[in-house]
Amino acid sequence: MELMSFTPLYMERVWGGRGLELKLGRKLPEGKVIGESWELVDREGEQSIVAEGTHKGKTIRELLEGGAADILGPGREGSRPFPILIKWLDCQDRLSLQVHPPAAIAPILGGEPKTENWYIAECDEDASLIVGLKQGVTREQFTQALKDNEVATCVHRFPVNPGDSILVESGRMHAIDAGNLILEIQQNSDTTYRVYDWGRVGLNGAPRQLHIEQSLQSIDFDDYEPGPLKILPGAQTLADCREFRIQKFELKPGDDALELPAGEGARLIHAVEGRVIDRLSGTKLANGGNYLQPYVTGASLSANEPATVLVTDQF
Repeated sequence: MELMSFTPLYMERVWGGRGLELKLGRKLPEGKVIGESWELVDREGEQSIVAEGTHKGKTIRELLEGGAADILGPGREGSRPFPILIKWLDCQDRLSLQVHPPAAIAPILGGEPKTENWYIAECDEDASLIVGLKQGVTREQFTQALKDNEVATCVHRFPVNPGDSILVESGRMHAIDAGNLILEIQQNSDTTYRVYDWGRVGLNGAPRQLHIEQSLQSIDFDDYEPGPLKILPGAQTLADCREFRIQKFELKPGDDALELPAGEGARLIHAVEGRVIDRLSGTKLANGGNYLQPYVTGASLSANEPATVLVTDQF
């Protein structure tokens, strides 16, 4: 088996735009406001399809049902969904303030937990994120601020730069401000509770649904003023949680290749900057491309110009 890429699924969002054309060279559906590109997804309503190679045209579900051990490793069941969902987010406007339910709360609310990591690939000079609460804000104060339309006074907003990364665990309240291109690597879930939407209307011109009761049950009210991870030169672990691990590697011409041997577990390779090639297969990794490295497949990554790749594993 070789490295596999999948045909993106483009999602129209009120806060999106056409930035994926310019920034990643994507061909988007005409006349659509695209906010999300789902790069790899295995859900009942959405299925990623292999874009090229030996398995071209197969869905991720067909791959798993036909050989989960080859894809994910010994003992993995093909009946279970692929555990990770990958998205590019083109945020031309601020997203809603939202939260995903923690694992202990999700079944009670009829949802799924969702821990995710944001990697800022590009951003405007004044771009920011909203994550967690300002120091000392209580549940009661926040609830009153919702009623008074003064939520901005309670939430923690901070500037970001390209290369910043932050883990958004289930229960952590968050929103993305305008001007961010983000690679989101997340637990396979699509449960989002919208806390506040800044007085905005949806694509249909009507206010979007809020989920106040579910949100208040899900928010971690002890989550004060988190910040992005300080990015260091060279290899670095960006996230290491129960759901996945994400590592960053910087590749330079003349350096030893990044060896990713077969038989150690499935991996996801994210080419976030520069031109990268897998020397074992000859595959050229597209800028912004996301690739599945099956358990039985090795990879050896090098670059002819400075490049950055992220590798997700342990899922």
